[in-house]
Parts: sequence; C-alpha cells; structure tokens
Amino acid sequence: MKIAVVGTGYVGLVTGTCFAETGNTVTCIDIDKNKIAQLSAGKITIYEPGLEVLFERNLQQGRISFTTDLKKGIENAKIIFLALPTPPDENGSADLRHVLDVADELGPLLSSYTVIVDKSTVPVGTAELVAERIRKKTTVEFDVVSNPEFLREGVAVEDFMKPDRVVIGTESEKARKVMEALFAPFVRQGNPIIFMDERSAELTKYAANSFLATKISFMNEVANLCELLGADVDQVRRGIGTDSRIGKRFLFPGIGYGGSCFPKDVQALAKSSKDANYDFKILNAVMAVNNLQRTKLIPVIKQHFKSLKGRAFGVWGLAFKPETDDIREAPALENIKVLLDEGARVKVYDPEGMQNVKQLFGDQIEYCQSPYEAIESVDALLIATEWPVFRTPDFEKMSSSMNTPVIFDGRNLYDVQAMEELGFTYYSIGRKTVNG
Repeated sequence: MKIAVVGTGYVGLVTGTCFAETGNTVTCIDIDKNKIAQLSAGKITIYEPGLEVLFERNLQQGRISFTTDLKKGIENAKIIFLALPTPPDENGSADLRHVLDVADELGPLLSSYTVIVDKSTVPVGTAELVAERIRKKTTVEFDVVSNPEFLREGVAVEDFMKPDRVVIGTESEKARKVMEALFAPFVRQGNPIIFMDERSAELTKYAANSFLATKISFMNEVANLCELLGADVDQVRRGIGTDSRIGKRFLFPGIGYGGSCFPKDVQALAKSSKDANYDFKILNAVMAVNNLQRTKLIPVIKQHFKSLKGRAFGVWGLAFKPETDDIREAPALENIKVLLDEGARVKVYDPEGMQNVKQLFGDQIEYCQSPYEAIESVDALLIATEWPVFRTPDFEKMSSSMNTPVIFDGRNLYDVQAMEELGFTYYSIGRKTVNG
C-alpha cells in the first residue's frame, strides 16, 4: 500500500518506518529541509531503541523515502497520516495550526479517494475540522479518520509492531476496510482493532494519558504522606500493585512526570472540559500535584545545606525518562535552574539527552562523559532519571569521588538499608531518610 506521512517528528518517523517494515511504500514529508536531507542520507534524527535498524533496512530497500514537497509526497497515496505537532497554547488548549494548515493544502492535491488519518493527539472535534477544511477545496471523495498513537518513548517500536490495541475512529465503512487491511499485520496475535466514532477515538487518547498521569500523581501523594506517617512507599506500592484491579505499572513515586504527552494531554483535556462547562476536579488536582512534585527535593536540599551558594552538585539523568533523548518537560531541567539560581555549580550526565540540554543551558553547566565524572568533587548527587546505568554503580568509587557522600534520589533507585550500611546520607521519595 502507498502511504504518506506528513511530519517526521517522533511519531511520524516511528509510524513511517514501522509501516515500511510490513511491506508498504512510505513517503515521509516535512518542511524542515535540513531534517529531510539528514534522513535521506540515512542519518536518523531521534534516539529510539530499535528504530535505527528498521530505518536503515527500509531506506536501503527503497520502501521509505523523504521529501519536502507535499504534492510529490502524497502522489498516489491511498492513506495520508498527519503526524504534526500540536503544542499547548498559553491557555492549555492544543494548537491545531500545523494540522489545519496542511489540511488546507491537501484539498487541491487530492486526485482519487484517500483516507486522511489524524495521528497527532488532537482535541475532540478535530476530524470534523480537518474534513471541513479539505472539503472546501476539493470535490474528490475522502474520509478523515482518527487513529491516536499510544507509543511509549523508549519502547515505541515494540509498541507499534505489537500494539495492545489499535483505536480507529471512523463511521465510514470504506475507510474502515482500508484501515483494517493496513493494521492487520500488527494484530496477528489477536490483539483488538477497536473501531468507534471519530470523537470517541480522539477522547480515548486524552483519557488514557490522563488516567496514567493520575496514577502517578496519586502515588506521589501517597509517598508524601508516607514521609509524614513513617511508612515506606515501596511496601505500600507492592501491597496495592498486586491487586489485579489496580496493577503494578505507573505506581512508582518520584519527582513527577514529564515528556511530550502527559503534561500536554492532561492540560488539553482539562481545557476541553472547561470549554464544555465541566469542572474536571481530578485533572486539576493531578496538574497541581505534579507541579509541586517536580521540585520536591529542592527544599530538602536547602534544609540539608542551608546555603547552596558555591556548592557543587552532580545530576544524573536529564531526559524525562530513560531510553530517550527527549527533555521536554523533564523535571531535571527545573531542578537545575533552581540550583543555578541559588548560586550552585552543576555537573550533569545523561546517556542521550546532553546535546538537547546544551541548547538550553549552554555553558552554564558542565557536561560530563560518565556518571563518575559528573560526581567528582561535588557536595551531593541529584538523581532525576532512572537510566539502567545508574542502578548498580560502584558506591565505593562514588563515596571517594564526592566531597560528601550525599544523594538526593528523585527516582528511588537504591535500597534504603543498603545506603545506610554504605555510609551515605540518602534522601528519597516516601521512604526513611538515611543520615550517614
């Protein structure tokens, strides 16, 4: 099948590559000439485990190509995916400018029946808006379908190739058959393709991410209560996570969620609710909790050191989660900013995210080539992202490298009793504080 994907960001590139992997001919389109040149030359523009192998194979075998020419890119395409950014406006609503601008351009370019798919995360009613824009400029038959993505950064290829479910919003039988044929190779093990109307599909994406964000914020509140009551959040987490009605995932407390999806999607759903004159109280609480949680360790750091001026801090982890270079809404960034504002010196290490952070902080912080370089001669370590490389470090080497063996662990990586035996002063989330 001939497919066009408009937008070569995170979602667009994963989508195009994975569709090419199942034998489709895919053209990816973007207005960024530099990005298209890099991709055409075989240089992948995002970090995502497992993607590079598929990308190189399909590029070499001619199943995926790249262009800045929308007309050329969609020529003979049976399906056009819109994988465009929908950043939040100042009021929290999703900015649909890029999606609607492309919709305006598509109308005159259609020559035969085409299925146009909203892959971007968009508010309820967007499929209707896109259809309206296209219809104004063409008499050619088309359908607009909602097909929200549920990709987790770090395991996006696996999520796409073996999805838990595929959600498709369309009331057109013709579009349904096209989409069913397209996704058939991905659900051979029996996972469902769930068909529904377009509005329900659009809401499903926001509802799913908002529910997961709610679980995270709830556990962070439980962790904060554990600290006051002398309970251990790890034990509480195990106690409730084994309940099949609740499940084990998204119950790990920490310094808040970040990334390109949860903050934006929760905010957008809250704004949609407000526009519908509905006070979504839980969502407002989720956002408030997360905003406070992101810098939860800063007061603890200040209490420990009294003054941060002249102090040196190592920071492990910059990306919003492990296995990605995505630093959007990453809690590490807020913590680094506060440390700098307080007059501290900051050394950082992240396996993938440092180049992106350098564009924000420049030479205000020191970028290190290893975790141990980042803690050499520092007064404390702040852990902001739970990369696997941080889980079993050489604690003896750490202790001898640091001015003082103090760790502020925003991801609860280490066992409290073990840290006590090792002689560290160890602060974590929702657990006993260890004074070495």
